[in-house]
Amino acid sequence: MPLFCKQCDERRVPIFQKEENTSFWLCEKCENFVDADDNILRELKESERKTLDKEIKDFERDTESLPKEKMTRRKGVN
Repeated sequence: MPLFCKQCDERRVPIFQKEENTSFWLCEKCENFVDADDNILRELKESERKTLDKEIKDFERDTESLPKEKMTRRKGVN
């Protein structure tokens, strides 16, 4: 799994690609996509960046009414 970028050691996030029907891993710092075999495929397009920014803003707007305790991670029960 390509969790960390080879170039900058930052964490990558999976982004589902509808056209290819698969997930590519995006390094937000280098702005490049890799496949599951860690091969660099292409860079992030400007239209994709705008779409991601819009989705983040929509998520923040939709969750701002939730109480803060709902937005924190729960610790596992031991």
